[in-house]
Amino acid sequence: MTWTDKGLAFAATLSLALTAAPVAAQETGNVIFFHPDGTGLNHWGAARMHVAGPDGELNWDRLPGLGVYTGHMSDRLTGTSHGGATVHAYGVKVVNDSFGLNGTETITAASGQQMSIAQEALEAGRAVGLIQSGHIAEPGTAVFVASSEARSNTDEIAEQVIESGAQVIMAGGERFLLPEGTEGRHGPGERADDVNLIERAEELGYTIVYTRDELMDLDTGEVERVLGVFAHNHTFNDQERERNLIDGLPTYSETAPTIGEMTEVALAILSRSETGFFAVIEEEGTDNIANNMNAAGTLEALRRADEAVGIIHEFVEQNPDTLMLLTADSDAAGLQVVSGSLAPEGGPVAAVTNGGGILHGQQGSFGDVFMSAPDSQGVSHPFGIAWVGYNDVAGGILVRAAGLNHELVTPLMDSTDVYKLKHRTLFGTALN
Repeated sequence: MTWTDKGLAFAATLSLALTAAPVAAQETGNVIFFHPDGTGLNHWGAARMHVAGPDGELNWDRLPGLGVYTGHMSDRLTGTSHGGATVHAYGVKVVNDSFGLNGTETITAASGQQMSIAQEALEAGRAVGLIQSGHIAEPGTAVFVASSEARSNTDEIAEQVIESGAQVIMAGGERFLLPEGTEGRHGPGERADDVNLIERAEELGYTIVYTRDELMDLDTGEVERVLGVFAHNHTFNDQERERNLIDGLPTYSETAPTIGEMTEVALAILSRSETGFFAVIEEEGTDNIANNMNAAGTLEALRRADEAVGIIHEFVEQNPDTLMLLTADSDAAGLQVVSGSLAPEGGPVAAVTNGGGILHGQQGSFGDVFMSAPDSQGVSHPFGIAWVGYNDVAGGILVRAAGLNHELVTPLMDSTDVYKLKHRTLFGTALN
């Protein structure tokens, strides 16, 4: 046998080994999947400069596991929120227009089950939490327990979320929970089917809270099921910065909890489960606000997301039987920091970059420059935010991790691998 033949034989043996039947993982435990939607490396770089300074560190920077994320769909290179979430929930590639299905077809997950990883966790007796700063039918959390032929079927999706059996549900979207003609805490209901999902949640044993104060007053050592309904739609106003200023609207609702506060309460409840838990947590503002090219709002959303990262990381350090896994499925609007040739502190940015890119300051077009937090020499630097446009792009997205099995994050992580690591940690099998 020649060296070439031996090499081919070895390669064949290695290939056979890699495609062998699933093998048991050494350790299993809880999983917290945090999805700051739309965040690429560029978003986190901007947040670092703004919050901690160019020489500082975010909570995100302190997570030990790191890999490059690849998230193409089966029919296009750039991920979508509902298609990407479906891959994260089922571990198989789907067409971009998918919400818990492959287009309109039922999915068999990478585990071999015709259910999502959250549904599998519920069937195995685990506690499940769905925590979201957007409305209740947003795909980043809802697709883990709901399937629909269109993401616009919000009434249908919201009902599946309420009926899912998840122990903790927190989001906005009261409009999708109440019938038309029914006034809620945040505004009128919009359901056309006369179904009152608030009343249904009460029948299912949920304690319902509507504000930050009500959430923080919960006895997390006693309450069994919680439904947080914190806004009529999203807990943020995802308009262009100029429009929010004209309308006198804050970036985030002043009565709603932050994603970090939701996370802290949710983990206190879920961690009481004797059979373990699976939590999906999403900051949606990092995507929606960036997709509206609202620079100041995006930086605020990123600050809130990083606050949640710190809360989850601290929980994981205190509970080493838990995996924290973090990624996005796309890069919202291709955000980039521009710092050269800008006006000094207090001055406006130009309308465009030298090459014609869209450039924003604190108030949007021609807005005052942003100032970084001080660097190691105590100097703050002016910067603007440039955008590709209103699109999601396939940017520099990373997978970050900490806690149990974080060392299994590889240098290159496909979106299906994100599912496989969650599944391995929850159930103890390594999937091919």
